[in-house]
Amino acid sequence: MAKEQMATVKKLFDAHALWLSMLIGAVGYRLFIPLKPVLPWLIFFMLFFTFCKINPLDLRLHRWHWVVLALQMALSVGVYYALMALTGNQVLAQGLMLCFIMPTATAAPIIAGKLGGSIQNLTSFTLLSNFATAIVVPVFFPIVYPAADMTFWEASWLILRRVSPLLLGPFFSAWLLRLGYKWRTKKEYVLSTRMAVVPFYLWVASIVVLTSVVTQTVLSTVHEQLTTMLWLLLASFFACLFQFGAGKLIGYKLPAPSKGRDYQDVLINPAAAPKTMAGVSSITAGQAFGQKNTSLGVWMAQTYLHPLAALGAAAYIIWQNLFNSVQLAVAARKK
Repeated sequence: MAKEQMATVKKLFDAHALWLSMLIGAVGYRLFIPLKPVLPWLIFFMLFFTFCKINPLDLRLHRWHWVVLALQMALSVGVYYALMALTGNQVLAQGLMLCFIMPTATAAPIIAGKLGGSIQNLTSFTLLSNFATAIVVPVFFPIVYPAADMTFWEASWLILRRVSPLLLGPFFSAWLLRLGYKWRTKKEYVLSTRMAVVPFYLWVASIVVLTSVVTQTVLSTVHEQLTTMLWLLLASFFACLFQFGAGKLIGYKLPAPSKGRDYQDVLINPAAAPKTMAGVSSITAGQAFGQKNTSLGVWMAQTYLHPLAALGAAAYIIWQNLFNSVQLAVAARKK
């Protein structure tokens, strides 16, 4: 009986964890602000546990991966220059640019799995998106916000040196773990079911810390940048809806195979196997394009851009988590 009650509580928490974590971070922001230095480690381990689930040799890239990535990068650059030309507001332009350039969240495969998407295909895109970000950001950010005491190449190298280990380090660490395990035991490494959900809870913890940082930033700048904040709140809302919607449409039109000899998704996420290829890809691509690594976005903005540009990623936290909360609640109700 106790186990059934615990399982019920866990299901309720999983369905409502996102908005609860935001509420906790906002209300108790003074308590969680000191944990801000922990954010890079949360990002690292979220990626590490996600990559441990998948053998890199089994990953496949499909047409929708490249279409979503190209659209993501094109919109990042286009939105920035369009807003600078129309408004001249650097904070607004950088804040909305962040809403598009942020890579796919490390917890996205977990959410996609709960919704019936393809964990394997989304993990493939998470790798692709994070690799692309590690390459594009060091080139683009010094152009967007030049450092006063650095040349373009010095600033690019500084960002590359700091961002790349955070994104690429977990991938190679997970791969070395798999290789070492296979060399020692002659078996393929399989992440346990209990450990497989760790990225989701690490993400929830990062949202608590991020929300506390955002709350402090908003309270300290609300009088100075009220108009810009309102515009960023509105713009990030439409950016969130657009990316989730566009991703779902792209995945539906360019479905990836959900069965075949070289396709292991049935072992990783059996819930995706009985569904149609278009339906699975629609869910997967929607999460790939819409669910962003906002913790990385806030950190990059506060480190390399105008500090207030982080409000774009901060506002996106609210909208994507509300959107995911609704999706998880609907999926739980259907089950």
